[in-house]
Amino acid sequence: MTSFKDKIVVITGGNSGIGYTTAASFLEKGAKVLITGRNPGAVQQAVYALGHPAEGFKADQSDLKEVRRLADYIQGRFGTIDSLFINAGFAAVGPADALTEEEYDKIMNTNFKGAFFTIQYILPYIKDGGSITILSALNANAGMPGTSALSASKAALNSLARTLARELAGRRIRVNVVNPGVIETPLLDKAGLTEEARRFIADKTPVGRLGKPADVANLVTFLASENAGFITGAEYNVDGGLFVHPLIAS
Repeated sequence: MTSFKDKIVVITGGNSGIGYTTAASFLEKGAKVLITGRNPGAVQQAVYALGHPAEGFKADQSDLKEVRRLADYIQGRFGTIDSLFINAGFAAVGPADALTEEEYDKIMNTNFKGAFFTIQYILPYIKDGGSITILSALNANAGMPGTSALSASKAALNSLARTLARELAGRRIRVNVVNPGVIETPLLDKAGLTEEARRFIADKTPVGRLGKPADVANLVTFLASENAGFITGAEYNVDGGLFVHPLIAS
């Protein structure tokens, strides 16, 4: 098993779903993990469930003042970190002609603007030779109807990662993107995805099921490890083969 002994990892949006499972995976491998989230109660509950040496910090990725406080906390608490996992995000679906300005701003402020400045503010404290992994989404490339602003925000993240991989090469900081497909997390409930819809997607997925948070966490921890030392500027789909299926074109 890859060891992260004495490594420090920061995960945004780490109190549930993919972020929480990834935090648990890093902890199992010996890392110290700081998770963030918008709801302080949920963050502390997650920290308690994860156990020592997990820590939490209340920070809404869409609020740059809170992101700045997070960066200052990281500097004071750890000095430097080894890996940053940009996981926090917001999803709203619906036809483009029905999307409100408020919904658009919330999507972009969280998924792209917030992610951009989280990286910018924390970057001085990422060790040379460290890593940044960004959670995007399959719809960054898939052109799924009803996800116009969401897909645009994720495509912007993928573009950012490719650029940062080159910009940060001098510091040997690797930057990679993970594009999950449909993963069984609380986000599906918030999005109103019915059991019938989940079964339909599972049936159309070549591996025959929806994804699990661990499917994504396994890749994220690998990309942050020394075993991925020759990987940067890359995108990986974790979708059970869904992207190549005719469902995407329908």
